[in-house]
Amino acid sequence: MIYYNRDGIMIRDMQIEDAQAITDGEIAQGWSATIDKYQMRLADQAAGKAVALVAEYQGNVAGYIHVYPDAATGPFGGQGYPEIVDFGVLEKYRRHGIGGKLMDVAEQVASRYGDVVYLGVGLHFGYGSAQRMYVKRGYVPDGSGVWYQDQVCGQYAPCCNDDELVLYFSKKLLS
Repeated sequence: MIYYNRDGIMIRDMQIEDAQAITDGEIAQGWSATIDKYQMRLADQAAGKAVALVAEYQGNVAGYIHVYPDAATGPFGGQGYPEIVDFGVLEKYRRHGIGGKLMDVAEQVASRYGDVVYLGVGLHFGYGSAQRMYVKRGYVPDGSGVWYQDQVCGQYAPCCNDDELVLYFSKKLLS
């Protein structure tokens, strides 16, 4: 399904061949990437657990985002709220409005399932632009504190500032 197609940007359902294109793009920019994560998202989509989206820019796979309509983890897990998971735009395609359009479509998809959407964002510098984007879009911290490895990180508990250390944000969606 195509959700958006304008100004050289197309947002559509992820296909099997996109998993390799995204993985290759991430490896080319120096990331430690494997295809497994995207194959899992595709399997979740096939099972009806997720909506896996891809952005193309001028015909090239440029980014991705996933919506889990009834997420099982995080502060709203198991409560029937949708979660936006694993959002990224390949570096060479940034600053073309692709990330904003991916978020617009993900929020539209999420609004079909609930009036609140949530997401977790990493705390290290690599997530700086995402942190700013979420605040500008109206996301606010949910109040549960920092999470590490899918559970609340207790006060003074040891953790590592890696991709598993996140702060959850939520947003009330417009009807």
